[in-house]
Amino acid sequence: MPEMREPGCDNDTVSPTPAQQARAAAIAAEITARLADVSFALPGTLADRMTRCGHTGCRCHADPPRLHGPYHQWTRKKNGRTSTRILSDDQLADYGPWFDNHKRLRELITELEELSLPTPRPTPAGTASQTARHGRRPTRRNRNGSLQIVWAAPA
Repeated sequence: MPEMREPGCDNDTVSPTPAQQARAAAIAAEITARLADVSFALPGTLADRMTRCGHTGCRCHADPPRLHGPYHQWTRKKNGRTSTRILSDDQLADYGPWFDNHKRLRELITELEELSLPTPRPTPAGTASQTARHGRRPTRRNRNGSLQIVWAAPA
């Protein structure tokens, strides 16, 4: 039985442009270089928090309040649940570059994923049109300022 393909998903004629290939190669080289230099990468966010305690006579309950802190709070997802940990100044100094490493790696991976998304090219002259090949015609819809191709049945 022949393989069924999704209408409008003809990836045989879609290939990255030379500029996309060059950018992808540059990103891959940067990822490789970063991985060679990186010892650790920690996910999550860092925030400095000022807090109030539970003692009613404390300075943090005065007017104006003088809050306790700053406390360095590291928040991340662990097994689908939010995990929060308070870091000391020494830990923050040690872990700070690891958070930066993770952030930059995620940015590079996101950019590489965006470059990898297929970009439709016009059908070359002399080949079957998209309508003839798929029995459908592309219609364009502008949503939030972006152009999207939506496949609709011919009228």
